[in-house]
Amino acid sequence: MLVFGLISPHPPIIIPAIGKDDTKTVAQTTAALDLACQRLGATKPDKLIIIAPHEGHGFEVPLYYLKPYLSPSCEVEEILVTEPSYGYYYQFGTAAGQHAATDNRRIAIVASGDLSHVLKDDGPYGFNAAGPELDRQIVAAITAHDDQALLHLDPTILEDGAECGLRSILFLLGAIKHTGFSPHVMSYEGPFGVGYLVATYSEEAKA
Repeated sequence: MLVFGLISPHPPIIIPAIGKDDTKTVAQTTAALDLACQRLGATKPDKLIIIAPHEGHGFEVPLYYLKPYLSPSCEVEEILVTEPSYGYYYQFGTAAGQHAATDNRRIAIVASGDLSHVLKDDGPYGFNAAGPELDRQIVAAITAHDDQALLHLDPTILEDGAECGLRSILFLLGAIKHTGFSPHVMSYEGPFGVGYLVATYSEEAKA
């Protein structure tokens, strides 16, 4: 059965050994992610599914924060996003959620991904007004638990906004849609021109 869902950013800069002094600039994100990972660990999952759009840091960064709170016996399954379709991952997640509902193991899912990469002129891809608007719409839809809003975002805003994590997020939302889990947006910031969102889904997410 599913016990927890987590949306995690994955910039290497939030690992102190890599980000060094820059890590202080994302203190809101690191504090929220650490607390979210504690809460995930408290559900004592037997299996962790991580879906990410990139190999390497897409998995390694969330696992850096998760491992202190996971049992050494917890199985980790990594899913790499390879299909362009957003709807595909929502349906993939739905199927995964149905399978998990019949599984006696306790299963947690992590959607690894950043939001827009065009939030600031000095960001990795410069500034595009679609970036802040895209992130606003994504955060609003997640807060409202509105899966359909995410599935029907304006294609132009999606392309111009240069997001990377929406397919991972849609997989998670498909997986938990019949669980009754509630969303809790714990933090959102973009100090380096990339949107970092930490959100959880659980039966007690609003507590």
